[in-house]
Amino acid sequence: MSTPEKAKLRKLFSTYLKELHEIYTGGNFREESFYPALKELFEEYSHLFSEQEAAKALVLPKRTEVGIPDFLIRKDGEIVGHIEAKVPNANLHDIENSEQIQRYLNALPNLIVTNFLEFLLYRDGTLIDKTELCSPIALQGLKPPVPEDVDSLSGLLSAYYSFSTPEIKTASALATTLGDKTKFSRHILKEVLERRDRDSIPLASFYEVFRRTLIGTLTEERFVDLYAQTITYGLFAAKIMAGKAGINKENAWNFIPGNVPLLTHIFHTFVGPDTPVAMNWIIEDILNVLNKTDIVAITKEKEATYGTRDPIIHFYDTFLGEYNPEERAKLGVYYTPPEVVDYIVKSIHKLLKEKFGKEKGLAEEGLKLLDPAAGTLTFIIRALGRALLELEDNHLGGMIPLNIKNHILSDFYAFEIQVVPYIIGHLRVAMSLEKVWDYEFDKDDRFQFDLTNTLEMKEPEQELLLPQLTEEGQEARKVKEEVPILVVLGNPPYSGISENKGKWITGLIEDYKYVDGKHFGEKKHWLQDDYVKFIRFGQWKIDRTGEGILGFITNHSYLDNPTFRGMRQSLMKSFDEIYVLNLHGNSLKKEKSPDGSKDENVFDIRQGVAIGLFIKKKEQKENGIAKVYYAEQWGLREAKYKWLLQNDRTTTEWQELKPNSPYYFFVPRAETYQEEYEKYWKVTDIFPVSTTGVQTSRDSFAIAFNLSDLKRKVEMFINLSLPDNLIKQSFKLKDMSFWNISDARKKLSKEEDISPYFTKISYRPFDIRPIFYHDYIIHRTKREVMRHMRKENLGLCIGRAGQVVGLEKPWNIVFCSGSIEDLNLFYRGGNVNFPLYLYPDKIKSKSLDEKTSNAERTPNFTTEFLHALKEVLGAEPTPEEIFYYIYAVLYSPTYRKRYAEFLEYDFPRVPLPHDYEKFKNLSELGKELVELHLLMHPSLSETEIGFPVSGSNTVERVKYDEENRRVYFNKEQYFEGVSKAVWEYQIGGYQVMAKYLKDRKKRELSLEEIEHYMKVAKAIEGTIEVQGEVEGVMG
Repeated sequence: MSTPEKAKLRKLFSTYLKELHEIYTGGNFREESFYPALKELFEEYSHLFSEQEAAKALVLPKRTEVGIPDFLIRKDGEIVGHIEAKVPNANLHDIENSEQIQRYLNALPNLIVTNFLEFLLYRDGTLIDKTELCSPIALQGLKPPVPEDVDSLSGLLSAYYSFSTPEIKTASALATTLGDKTKFSRHILKEVLERRDRDSIPLASFYEVFRRTLIGTLTEERFVDLYAQTITYGLFAAKIMAGKAGINKENAWNFIPGNVPLLTHIFHTFVGPDTPVAMNWIIEDILNVLNKTDIVAITKEKEATYGTRDPIIHFYDTFLGEYNPEERAKLGVYYTPPEVVDYIVKSIHKLLKEKFGKEKGLAEEGLKLLDPAAGTLTFIIRALGRALLELEDNHLGGMIPLNIKNHILSDFYAFEIQVVPYIIGHLRVAMSLEKVWDYEFDKDDRFQFDLTNTLEMKEPEQELLLPQLTEEGQEARKVKEEVPILVVLGNPPYSGISENKGKWITGLIEDYKYVDGKHFGEKKHWLQDDYVKFIRFGQWKIDRTGEGILGFITNHSYLDNPTFRGMRQSLMKSFDEIYVLNLHGNSLKKEKSPDGSKDENVFDIRQGVAIGLFIKKKEQKENGIAKVYYAEQWGLREAKYKWLLQNDRTTTEWQELKPNSPYYFFVPRAETYQEEYEKYWKVTDIFPVSTTGVQTSRDSFAIAFNLSDLKRKVEMFINLSLPDNLIKQSFKLKDMSFWNISDARKKLSKEEDISPYFTKISYRPFDIRPIFYHDYIIHRTKREVMRHMRKENLGLCIGRAGQVVGLEKPWNIVFCSGSIEDLNLFYRGGNVNFPLYLYPDKIKSKSLDEKTSNAERTPNFTTEFLHALKEVLGAEPTPEEIFYYIYAVLYSPTYRKRYAEFLEYDFPRVPLPHDYEKFKNLSELGKELVELHLLMHPSLSETEIGFPVSGSNTVERVKYDEENRRVYFNKEQYFEGVSKAVWEYQIGGYQVMAKYLKDRKKRELSLEEIEHYMKVAKAIEGTIEVQGEVEGVMG
């Protein structure tokens, strides 16, 4: 640097320090007091050695505590970077790891953090330079300080101004960048909404509109997430349509496709005049990235990578994986593989010709089609493509424009409840019609894709803020009630905890609760899953038309789950023919191909899926019941894709089923011993009172490995001098729709004595832990039944469906307990507790463990069962003897193998003994099993299991050494004398000896836990021996 240049810099920096000194020594300053000086420094430096126009330092709005950076620096129309300032005496290194700075580092590629004297420069989240102009102490002197290191600060500022947003040429790079910026905008929106001031009014108004009109259970957190994604993906969609042309806040909405007033209005509002002021800079930042993106290269890359897979939807899939993978998994936001769509659409196209007299199939004008959960319009685009190809194949290509206008745009309908897929869908269908089929949209042309809740039938409210939303809601309702839809198709969402609880759809689902004219009597079922509701909607719609086709790909649980038996019977009554193609892929059930090879899902999900084709014709069907056909595909994903692409309904090898009462299964069943098994007593007919296990919804807080840790957590929780945020962060707790941390803390702190609420819970097999069992902490206490387990009692713990723990092992979802139990006692949950005794519902004292006389309790057996048992035995045994007998039967290997097929699907049935002697022998063996499982058996006082090596006792890596019969839990330490049979033994789908240690990974085992583990090994060894004796008695 030349001497004159250095002199200029020294003068600039000296002037800057002089201004800082005046403000600092004047006292009564705030951080914002120093902004003008910093602004002038950056603007002056930018053209000190250049004739070009100076950079502009924009002070971002900071009326309140919204977490946005203080300055945005723009030069030559492009964003250079951002600056976050702190007061001059702030220690920048202390705040570097704060949540705020970390958020900035993730989202802002060129950032300076400064206290006006020290400057830290970060590039893509990494500190690349730092310098200090002078020490904070120097500001306190009588004279302005002198710049200490002119060259160093000049070099840092030069590096800062040299930054230019790099051109992005890959989808993954764009997805990562936009994902980070969308997380940032979500956080800003959340803070704006929480302020409840005039700046948050427009945002709060939109929230109320969406909550009233679309999603009644929409939370503020989900709304800001929706809003942030809409901004990002809306701008991305505009850039896709703009191509190489630049976009900005003023013109972006002009590129929104498809003549959709609602879409245009939402987008214009979200990035237009009503956008929160605090969001303007991040919108500019996103626009800056998009204008530096080679959109053509990205779309070509996606096409090359995915072939027939649409580049727009695949970018969304990539983006969502970067932005919020947890929410993506939770909502099931995964594209439908085109091969799956192709199979369904081809099959429907041919069915229309074959069974409904539609010579042109999907191209037949007047044929009404609906996708009620359209997402991004994947099914619609494939269906319209199939329709238009039909015309081309028949040398009628000249009719394509007319068919699009008079048929596709008039007769094809779609509904979607989420804004972002709605945007993407309109973008994709417009691109498909314009770019693939050369259709020119007229001014009034619009594809009939409505933003609405399919499962609501109420009249939409008039929304002044978004009148177009009301209009689309009214149009959708007309389609639901009046339009004679012939084809319903799609991939409805899977959500076991459904938020669609409106009266109309809930009323329709009631039909599925009746089997053979009687209510099915189930307390727990999955009929409220969204996919079930969409099937019910499609069935209802086809029934109203009087004929038609329903073609869905869904969760495959409805095919064989016993609680869906009423649904299966109802579908058989509505339709004439049902074709079920089971694509399997259920890793939750640990499914494998019949030859033992790997089986994969066609989606990136763990829940297995199936294609269902349901056909209803106007003619009266034979016997008033549908014919049901079944086929299946096993194997690797790519093999399934290839098969689906090459086949349709007509080329699939179907097996006709004969579903019958009471279950009406839609899967093949051998049913060799069904008649025999159906004569036995179902456990729910033996024990009239039962309940599923306790569900805390916050296990890591409510349950602990030892009582002292649990007490410490609870004491912190009720200490109201500690802020809520500290409690949330310390224990990883969050507010939920049914639980508010602040309210729970206030209520619980009023309890005079919390000690009675500390008790024990059977958390996993042989794993009993302390729990704080209080309504303010536990989501579902199940107190109406679990109160019986707080007293002297035995509980039979059974999982209903054996298949949920995997089919590779014999049925094993049965255990016993002397305390309350967790819902997830077994793998994948579903534990149901059948208490042996019921205690009177007396007025409770403060102690929940108040002793009640055993004389007052009554056995939990039905009168009918006791009468039947007494008739067989000639005497009435004690309740304990009956319990032990049942337990022995359920632990019989022969019983488990003989009735394996039935145990997969429902609660077990228990045979009555042939004579008293057999009953007595089995009861005695059952008592041994219970004592072993409660670790109360006399034989457990001594064990041959060794623990020979001392050490840290920390569980690091669990490994079994078969040759030496050792279970290692770190490099040096192990338990010895554990046989392979004991090591591999499973209860409830868990490999007990491995599960206990793995759950304690990175923890130091206590003496009590070490001794417990050795006892458990001995108990399992004893269980295997007793099971052998049970075999001898059972025969």
